[in-house]
Amino acid sequence: MLRPGAQRLRGLLLRSCPRQGSPGRPHSVCGREGEEKPPSSAETQWKDRAETVIIGGGCVGVSLAYHLAKAGMKDVVLLEKSELTAGSTWHAAGLTTYFHPGINLKKIHYDSIKLYEKLEEETGQVVGFHQPGSIRLATTPVRVDEFKYQMTRTGWHATEQYIIEPEKIQEMFPLLNMNKVLAGLYNPGDGHIDPYSLTMALAAGARKYGALLKYPAPVTSLKARSDGTWDVETPQGSMRANRIVNAAGFWAREVGKMIGLEHPLIPVQHQYVVTSTIPEVKALKRELPVLRDLEGSYYLRQERDGLLFGPYESQEKMKVQDSWVTNGVPPGFGKELFESDLDRIMEHIEAAMEMVPVLKKADIINVVNGPITYSPDILPMVGPHQGVRNYWVAIGFGYGIIHAGGVGKYLSDWILHGEPPFDLIELDPNRYGKWTTTQYTEAKARESYGFNNIVGYPKEERFAGRPTQRVSGLYQRLESKCSMGFHAGWEQPHWFYKLGQDTQYRPSFRRTNWFEPVGSEYKQVMQRVGVTDLSPFGKFNIKGQDSIRLLDHLFANVIPKVGFTNISHMLTPKGRVYAELTVSHQSPGEFLLITGSGSELHDLRWIEEEAVKGGYDVEIKNITDELGVLGVAGPQARKVLQKLTSEDLSDDVFKFLQTKSLKVSNIPVTAIRISYTGELGWELYHRREDSVALYDAIMNAGQEEEIDNFGTYAMNALRLEKAFRAWGSEMNCDTNPLEAGLEYFVKLNKPADFIGKQALKQIKAKGLKRRLVCLTLATDDVDPEGNESIWYNGKVVGNTTSGSYSYSIQKSLAFAYVPVELSEVGQQVEVELLGKNYPAVVIQQPLVLTEPTRNRLQKKGGKDKT
Repeated sequence: MLRPGAQRLRGLLLRSCPRQGSPGRPHSVCGREGEEKPPSSAETQWKDRAETVIIGGGCVGVSLAYHLAKAGMKDVVLLEKSELTAGSTWHAAGLTTYFHPGINLKKIHYDSIKLYEKLEEETGQVVGFHQPGSIRLATTPVRVDEFKYQMTRTGWHATEQYIIEPEKIQEMFPLLNMNKVLAGLYNPGDGHIDPYSLTMALAAGARKYGALLKYPAPVTSLKARSDGTWDVETPQGSMRANRIVNAAGFWAREVGKMIGLEHPLIPVQHQYVVTSTIPEVKALKRELPVLRDLEGSYYLRQERDGLLFGPYESQEKMKVQDSWVTNGVPPGFGKELFESDLDRIMEHIEAAMEMVPVLKKADIINVVNGPITYSPDILPMVGPHQGVRNYWVAIGFGYGIIHAGGVGKYLSDWILHGEPPFDLIELDPNRYGKWTTTQYTEAKARESYGFNNIVGYPKEERFAGRPTQRVSGLYQRLESKCSMGFHAGWEQPHWFYKLGQDTQYRPSFRRTNWFEPVGSEYKQVMQRVGVTDLSPFGKFNIKGQDSIRLLDHLFANVIPKVGFTNISHMLTPKGRVYAELTVSHQSPGEFLLITGSGSELHDLRWIEEEAVKGGYDVEIKNITDELGVLGVAGPQARKVLQKLTSEDLSDDVFKFLQTKSLKVSNIPVTAIRISYTGELGWELYHRREDSVALYDAIMNAGQEEEIDNFGTYAMNALRLEKAFRAWGSEMNCDTNPLEAGLEYFVKLNKPADFIGKQALKQIKAKGLKRRLVCLTLATDDVDPEGNESIWYNGKVVGNTTSGSYSYSIQKSLAFAYVPVELSEVGQQVEVELLGKNYPAVVIQQPLVLTEPTRNRLQKKGGKDKT
C-alpha cells in the first residue's frame, strides 16, 4: 500500500537517487543520461575580458551561454560556484508543457520545447526527452469554463491545444478513475525531460560555439566601473565584463546583495514522490500522458515502470525556507535535499490514489524534497535591471526547466539586438520596487505556491501581503467603499459599491457582481461628474540643458510647447511601441512625464539608459511616490472645480491638453486638462499628503452636482468607447504604432532622428499586414477581456486586445487585430468567448466622440454623437 510505504519513508533524508528501470522506459529523476565531463580546457582556461559573464550554471544560465555563443557573441563566460546543475536544476521533476495561462509565456514554452526536440541531434548529448502529451483534468463545471477560456486565448498561437471528452481521456490514460472527470485540456507534445542531461547538452553546445564554462568559480565580488563595465572577482582571479547576468538560482539574492540590490526571491520546499514498478503501468504499450489533477493540486507522470507525482500544498501547509532569506544560503548547499515531510502532502497523496487507484498498491522508493526559488507572483525576473548599468537578471524560476530554453533565446536576442524580441513585461524585473519587502515576498510566495492550480479567472485579485506601504493618501478613506485592485504595490479602486449591494470579491468568466455598479459609475461620468484616484501613475521629472534634445530623441511625437501636454510614444529600434507617456512641458526645459503604474521602472530604465548612452546633460528624478493624483471628469467637472480656484477654467482660457500650476482649495496642484475617460476633465497632481484634503474639498464642492466616485473598470469602459488605446493591450513590443492606429502621435517628418524612425519609415513603405479595429458584438452574459481568438470563414485570423461592455449601446465592445483586408467598417467576423463564436462587426472609431471633439463640432455647427 502507498500509505504504509509513505509512513516507512517519513523522516528519511535523501541524498542520492538509485539508477534503475527498464531500458527504453521513461526515466529522468536523478538518472544522469547525458553526463559528461567538461573538456580539460574548461578547467584550466581563464579570460581577463568578457563580453558577457553569466553567474550560475543551472539550466537557465547554461541555456543563455549556449544561445549567446551560437548567435555569434565572442567571449561568453559562465561562472558556476560548484558544478553545473547544482541548486534546483538537478532534482527538478523536468516537466515540459506548451500550456501557460498567460499569453506571452506561451512563446517561451514553445521555444523551449522546439529547442529540446533538436538538441540531442545538434550536440550529440542524450537529453532524455519524452513527449507523451499532457492532460489537465476538469472535475467541476467552472473548470470546464476555464478550459474554454484558455482555448480562445490559445487559438491564435502556434501551440496545439484541445478540449477532449472523458472517453478520449480514458483511452489515453486507462488507469484513471473517471467518476468525477468532465473534460480534459490536452496539449500534444508536452512531456518531461531529464534536467541534468538537458543542462549537459546545452553546455556541450555552448562550448561547441565558443563559450567558456568555468567551475568551480564562485563569484566573491562585483564592482561597477564608471564606464559601465564590471570587475568580477573569483578565487581564480578577476575578469572585466561588459555586462553581467545574474542566473544564480537560489543564490541570486546573495549575488544581488553584492551590488546593493535586494531581489524579492524566497526559496520554497517542493516535494515529489516516485513509486516502484507498478504492474499495470509496466503492461502499458505506450507512455502515459502527463496528468494534472487541478482540484487535487498535483501533477503525475510515468517514471520508468512506476509513477511520479508532485503536489502543491496549500499556503498554510507549504514550507518556506525563510532562514535562507534572513541568514543566507548555507555555504556548502548545492546538491543536497531537505528531509521529506509526507504529512504535509498526505491529502494530495490520497487525492492521487482516488484518481489513479493503482497508486494504492504502489510502494514509494523515493521522496525528493528540494528548494525552488519563487518570486512574489511565481513568475521569473528576466531582463536588464533599472538603476544599475549592464546588470541583467534571469532569476526566480519556479519552473526553470520549461522556461530555460525559451528564456535563453529571449535574453540572447535582447542583449544582441538592443530590444526584447517580443512583449514579456510580466517578467520584467522592474515590476518590483522598494515597496517589495521581505514580509511581502514571503506572504506572496506562500500564496502563489498554494494557488498553483486554482481557477484562473479574468480580473483576478490575490490578497496576501496587501496593502503594502505604497498606498495612496486616499486608501483609508476609500477602502470601505470599493473593491480595490493591486497595481505595482498600490491599491486602486476598481469599482465602488452602494448600500445593499454585494461587496464580495466574486471572480467569474461571466458578468458578475460589479457589472451593475460599474454601469452606474459610467453614467455618473457621462451625465454628471466623477472623481477617481490615479495616484499609481508612474511620474518622472526631467530637466537640464539637454532635456529637450533627449526627449526629442526618445519620443516619436514633437515636444509640446511650454504649458502644454501631449501623448508621446517611445519606440524600439525596430519601430515597436516600447512605452506610451504623457509629456507635460511645465517650464522651459523642465518636464513632467506620466506613465501607467505597471510601466514605472520599465520606462524609467529605458529613459535613463538612453540618457547615459547619448551623454545627455539631464537630471532624471522618479517622483512617483511623492505625488498623488486625482482625476475629475464629467460634464460638471469645470463647474465643481471652479468653485475651488481663482484660476479661470473656461474652455478658452484653460484649453484641452494645457497644464498649469494653480491652487485648488488653497492646495498647490499641477492641473492638466486631460482625462482617459474622454470626457471634460482634469488630472490634479499634488503632494501625496494633501490627497485627503483635496479629495474632501472636491467632494464637498460637488454636492449640488451630485458628484461621486468611479473606478478603473468604468474608466476602461469609457476609454474603449472613445477608442483610446492602452499600452500593454493595443500597443506593446509586439506592435508598431501604424498598425495600432497611432499615426496622429508619430511625426516622421520631425527633424530629430528619434529611436525607431528609420524602421518605421520602412514599415510604412512596405505596407501593413494587419490593423487594429473596433468591434461590437451581441453576447449573452459574457464580455471580451482581450486575447480572444477572431474567426473568419472557419479560421482564426486575429485576436482581441481588450474589451468591455458598452453601457451606451448595450453591447460588448472590443479592440482587435485583424488582417488589413478584414479591417473595413462593416466587415463581419466572429469572436470566440467560452467555447462559442459570437458574430461581430467592425465599426467606425470612436463609438462615442470625445468631449473636445464634440465641443469643436458644436462650435462649427456640427451635431453631437453618441
